[in-house]
Amino acid sequence: MVDFAVAIRHATLEAARLHRDLGIQAKVARGTGRVDVYDTIARLNVPLFFTHLDGLLGVYLREPSPGVLVTTERPQSQQRFTAAHELGHHYLGHKPSLDEEDDMLRRAPFQIRTDDDPQEVEAEAFAAVFLLPRWLLDLHCDRQHWTDADLHDPVNVYQLALRVGTSFKATVWTLHRYDVFDRGTAKAMADVELKRVKQEILRGYEPANYRGDVWLLTDRDADMRIEGGPGDLVVVRLTEHSGAGYLWRVESLDGEALAVVADGREPIGDDDGVGGPTLRRITAAARARATGAFRLAEARPWAPSAPLNTFAVDYDLAGPSLQGWYEPQRKVHFQRQLRAAA
Repeated sequence: MVDFAVAIRHATLEAARLHRDLGIQAKVARGTGRVDVYDTIARLNVPLFFTHLDGLLGVYLREPSPGVLVTTERPQSQQRFTAAHELGHHYLGHKPSLDEEDDMLRRAPFQIRTDDDPQEVEAEAFAAVFLLPRWLLDLHCDRQHWTDADLHDPVNVYQLALRVGTSFKATVWTLHRYDVFDRGTAKAMADVELKRVKQEILRGYEPANYRGDVWLLTDRDADMRIEGGPGDLVVVRLTEHSGAGYLWRVESLDGEALAVVADGREPIGDDDGVGGPTLRRITAAARARATGAFRLAEARPWAPSAPLNTFAVDYDLAGPSLQGWYEPQRKVHFQRQLRAAA
């Protein structure tokens, strides 16, 4: 009988070994707060290509040389997890794999069925802990001041998933692996309808559809980088000292890439807001695949050059990777083609 627990432990240890050998933790702490799986694949000298795959999410090839294919037909979080799954196949020395869409979408990390392929269980576990290692969970929880109890709120789990770049369900089952949830709680959390979570964050604003992600940013997210896509919504929720005459204003925003679609205030706690600070909620909608900065300043209208506070985030709304080579590998590929043709 296959010992799936041994396979999962092996995958977990090997993912940690790869983090250590490539210095990934230090790089993530200095960067976006995400593990860059595409960069890792490239650093291992494995070609990575994005393309339309009929009925498949990803492919791992070994002959004549290793290579990874990832579908262009899925959201960014699914592309990243698929790439990490294929990386697992490579790093763990697995045989070639055609990872079918139906199988991968109904599979959850660490959730075992008796007829599962041990190689797929191992690759799935590797992907989950590679993209969301315990130290990365701690990094985001420290920044957001979240405790384990706070992670029983689906809004916080969803926001964690966005920041680490994994799907909501993969994040839930990885938190179960880290004993944040018991199995029953994890199952209930995984079954939460994301549309309702997004509606809770948007507080009455109705987008044309709920296919995009909804980011909830506070002062704890100052200077972070959002990696989203066109169709996403960004809700900035900041304390505003309006009783003293200070109001938040938009300092920098590319209206063609990210446009303000809602703006309002709400009291803090039981306070009626009269004479005291309130919460300002500014909602912006992503319009295009673009990069830029969203900058706000809290200042008195009669003294705009002397802000009390500032807030800024950078954004990358590129969304899912499109057809072609992983961009940093593309130049290397064409240089090799040119040398071969010379």
